[in-house]
Amino acid sequence: MDYDELIRQGKVKRIFRAKRKLTVPKIVSHVTQRAAGKEPLFLEDDDYLFMLANMKDITEKRSLDMYAFCLMPNHVHLFVSPREDELHEAMRDLFSRYAMRFNRKYERKGHLFAGPYRQAVCLDDAYLLAASLYIHMNPTRAGFVTTPLEYQWSSAKLFCDHGTSRSFLKPEFILRLLGQDTTKQKKVYSDLLERGTLLASEDVLEREDAVTQLRKTLAAIFPALFARVGKKKHIARRTGMELLDEEYLEREIKAIKAGKLTTSPKTMKARRFLIEQLIARGYKRADIASMIGVSIKTVYNALRSPE
Repeated sequence: MDYDELIRQGKVKRIFRAKRKLTVPKIVSHVTQRAAGKEPLFLEDDDYLFMLANMKDITEKRSLDMYAFCLMPNHVHLFVSPREDELHEAMRDLFSRYAMRFNRKYERKGHLFAGPYRQAVCLDDAYLLAASLYIHMNPTRAGFVTTPLEYQWSSAKLFCDHGTSRSFLKPEFILRLLGQDTTKQKKVYSDLLERGTLLASEDVLEREDAVTQLRKTLAAIFPALFARVGKKKHIARRTGMELLDEEYLEREIKAIKAGKLTTSPKTMKARRFLIEQLIARGYKRADIASMIGVSIKTVYNALRSPE
């Protein structure tokens, strides 16, 4: 399946990529990069400051919009969007330049990073909001601080504090999901961040699909807010894509499990599309079979069936 084409058609909301990266202009990606083994990425404040300066330089030289970040001692979270088809080049420059400087400063050799950066492509407004909250909650989940705003090396204050100065980041891209009034935007975001931090202490996020679960949990607590966010089509306007509804898959899965779908050609095509959507979201075929109540053979047969 050509994920690039699915993204261009607006048929996929979120894809996780560890190997071949997607670089379609204007797509929004949650990029993560880790140190090799148990090595640190940052040892002194000067290291963090250099990475920040490096990030600013890359956004200017590589036509890259950056919306949020969190620099942890042994890994990095970035929320970025390329204006041109050069996300890979931008991340290569960012991380290779930092690694060269780090190795030179500390007289070390070898790879600083564990491998290629990881990318989760986001084409859904509610996921966009939840992912930014998840990024900012990392320091509290790690036990470094009590609240996200206490952590010095993230963009949390730009989303919540009116006293912060302008930077190379563009948090307004995410904050506009919460309304037009800037004061209200930051107040609502602060409330969501505070609530999310409490949820983190209750192990809500200790799952592979942590961001998705955070979105669902917050949507259940703030249904009116997330209903409004879902109608924004913020990313859709940016990319020109028509997006599927997030709850569509859940309704289709329930219909299949309830035996309400027949074996007609139309139904088989719908089942194949549903399976492809789940695969695009990172689910394994065995997991999909369990989710929709069929055998793994049925899943493979559906994928092999003609269009």
